[in-house]
Amino acid sequence: MMKKLTFILLASILFLGSCAMMQRVVKGTFPYTANMVIPASASIGEPHTAISTANSFDQDFTKDGNNAGKISEVRISSAKLESKDPANYNIGNIASLRVYMAKADGSDEVMVAIRKDIAATAGNSIVLDIDNSHFLDELVRQPSVRIRMVYKLRKASDVDVSLKLSLGIGADPRN
Repeated sequence: MMKKLTFILLASILFLGSCAMMQRVVKGTFPYTANMVIPASASIGEPHTAISTANSFDQDFTKDGNNAGKISEVRISSAKLESKDPANYNIGNIASLRVYMAKADGSDEVMVAIRKDIAATAGNSIVLDIDNSHFLDELVRQPSVRIRMVYKLRKASDVDVSLKLSLGIGADPRN
């Protein structure tokens, strides 16, 4: 009798522990990254657009939908922009920007990040202000996601500039 009770108690602890672990894994964030290019021909003070496809390390949510039914309430949780090539490009050369996420065809576009009045001395990496007022559940289930960055330059560059945009996406486990 005591062995049976011990076994049931141990099995219950393992089961509940694995459920909690699954919730922690699913509730965490996963990044979407996109390479945005600012051409050397971009003029100062005028709005310009850069478009790219974002990739996630966990393509299970997007390609086959294997885990798509296990998450809900997907929102943006962080956004960061850093210079990639040239690595020392000063992002302060950009005066302001907005970042939008959409399906591959551009439909269902929502703003996910913004940064107004970027400091001229920002350096090669900045954190963007996020807009997490929209659920992104349907977007992260798509085979690919389009990222559109609208920006105004403060200072032009002699070469094309490649920037890495990292969007942290947070999800809750579906009950």
